[in-house]
Amino acid sequence: MTSEEQKKETEDINPEALEEIAREEKLSELDILKQSVEEKQKKAEEYYDQLLRLKADFENFRRRTEKEKQDFLNWGREKILIKQISIYDVFEQALQSVKTGKNLDSIMVGLDMIHKEFAKMLKEEGVEKIECLDKKFDPHFCDALAYVESDKEEGTVLEVYQPGYKFNGKLMRAAKVKVSKAPEIQKNEILEDEKKEEKADNNENKEENK
Repeated sequence: MTSEEQKKETEDINPEALEEIAREEKLSELDILKQSVEEKQKKAEEYYDQLLRLKADFENFRRRTEKEKQDFLNWGREKILIKQISIYDVFEQALQSVKTGKNLDSIMVGLDMIHKEFAKMLKEEGVEKIECLDKKFDPHFCDALAYVESDKEEGTVLEVYQPGYKFNGKLMRAAKVKVSKAPEIQKNEILEDEKKEEKADNNENKEENK
């Protein structure tokens, strides 16, 4: 069919029929659009439901994590308290011996047991005492509260005022110590020796440059 024949055929169609065709086409487009909107609304509802479920899951996870954290802390405290109760029992026995005052040796034994129990508990928990007496002063683990002249090597820890501790290798509390320093006479002698050596080196250099 030629274009002229198509044109003629269109002109021969009743105008009312043309309107009906246009109306049906418009309704068909509206149905397609309505269906598309309904599908998108359905997907939005599905996404919203998923979001609500995720939120509920997260809240449950948060509550469960908080409970597990609290249970772990309580378990840690209980573990420490059980050890302290054992020490408390020994302490009560020693205190009872002090009140009766009949056996001083048993008091000493009781106090020694308390000391050992505490030391054992600290060691099991990863607490280590810093051994620094008669050793080189280490500023990373010790605080020097006093410097005194001594015949020992300069920088030696002479006395521990308060012990220091490490927890799993990390400093927990620095030790408070007294540290040795060289006597003033000795310092002057060292300075004199250094000056003599420096003068001798200068003389040698002058001789070599001649």
